[in-house]
Amino acid sequence: MKIDRIEVASALVSEGEKSSITRILKWAGENGFTDQIEMLGFVDHHKSVDWIHETGGRVINMLTKGSLKHLQFQLRKTPGEHFRDIEKTISYAEQKKMAVNVYLEDWSNGFIDSRDYAMDLIRMLSGTPVRRIMLPDTLGILYPGQVFEFFTTIKKEFPDS
Repeated sequence: MKIDRIEVASALVSEGEKSSITRILKWAGENGFTDQIEMLGFVDHHKSVDWIHETGGRVINMLTKGSLKHLQFQLRKTPGEHFRDIEKTISYAEQKKMAVNVYLEDWSNGFIDSRDYAMDLIRMLSGTPVRRIMLPDTLGILYPGQVFEFFTTIKKEFPDS
């Protein structure tokens, strides 16, 4: 099927999920696919990273807040606090020799309502060893023209990305 990677679980869900993922990763390791198995994790310094690492996982897809509204109302944090927490979790994952990708949850609303915040987050992430920054339209609200405009804006600032 030519699938180059798959996200198979969310960290910290249950012991049953952890056991299943451990078996999947054992098979992946025996067949040279360990780096293609990714798991959703969170900005929680060590909890998600340790959980994924204990399963044999090597890649975390870390869920961050891509909109200022989600950041302020769900986490009740400032951008600076969130950015420091993200950097701390990335640094810990690096110590565990894990690759990090980042989701910007609610990025589409974030780019509409708080473009400066969304761009500041992307700027901060561009200075880290993150492999991929994923920009989901979490709620499916963007029109094709908006997607083109938003990605053009990002590409202008990060032409080599």
